[in-house]
Amino acid sequence: MSHKLLTRSFVLASAGAAALAALAGPALAAGAPAAVAGPTQAGPSVPAYEGPAQAAPAGPAAAAYLPPPPLPPGFTWTGFYAGVQFGGVWGTGQIGNVNGFDPFTGILLDTSLVGTPGGVIGGGHAGYQVQIDQWVLGIEGSVDGTSLTKNVTASLPFFGSSTFTTQTSADVQGSIRGKIGSAWDRFMIYGTGGVAFGGFNTDFQLAALNGTVVTPFFASNNISTTRVGWTAGGGAEYALTPNWWIFVEYRFSYFGPVRNGAFPNLPSGAFVNAENSLQQNQVEAGLSYKFDLLPPPATVVAKY
Repeated sequence: MSHKLLTRSFVLASAGAAALAALAGPALAAGAPAAVAGPTQAGPSVPAYEGPAQAAPAGPAAAAYLPPPPLPPGFTWTGFYAGVQFGGVWGTGQIGNVNGFDPFTGILLDTSLVGTPGGVIGGGHAGYQVQIDQWVLGIEGSVDGTSLTKNVTASLPFFGSSTFTTQTSADVQGSIRGKIGSAWDRFMIYGTGGVAFGGFNTDFQLAALNGTVVTPFFASNNISTTRVGWTAGGGAEYALTPNWWIFVEYRFSYFGPVRNGAFPNLPSGAFVNAENSLQQNQVEAGLSYKFDLLPPPATVVAKY
């Protein structure tokens, strides 16, 4: 009896083991742990985090998150400009020469005329310049009116005694010049030079009135001419704003000599030659305005 029970228990155990092996086979083949069959309970699902969004800090802390403001456009001297100027003008040193011969006394004369004539000068100017790094290159034209008059009177030993007078006036003059400067932001120094031109009117007069040697006489001649010469100088400019600047400038101008030509009414055998040197110094202060015809330089934005 016990033998039969033992045999039946072994058979049941073997069948149970076979059933368990059949259930666990697929899971073991996939390398996963065997799952124990049985009823499953659906638990509550875990929702994703839906808390409040983190806002950017406000107040003083927010400034640390904002980009810096763009830098303003840099100043440049480049552009078209025009303006006005006014100042003083004067002549220095030798301003003329007289030579001649008096056949009655045998006097041969060669003398210089000196003086320091002066006046005022003023007008307008226009030009264009371009800045390359520190250097500024440009061209400028100017027109001025002036009250400068060169008036010199000399006593000569001719014809017993005589008086020689020369008077030169230049109402309008101008120039076309190149310009090169060196700039430090809004301050610039520069040199300039080029062609100068002007209209000149010159009177020459010779009077011998004492009558001790020859019959008294008066001779005169007038020369009106447009002269072309050269001018050179330099100055300094300072920009008050991106468009307005002030300047002061010195220039020396030379237009060459003007001669009297033939004097009428001179006694036979006599001659008098006169020469007036057309040269001047001028100092002018002025104001210029630059036109923004081209776009301003690109704004530089700092990057962090």
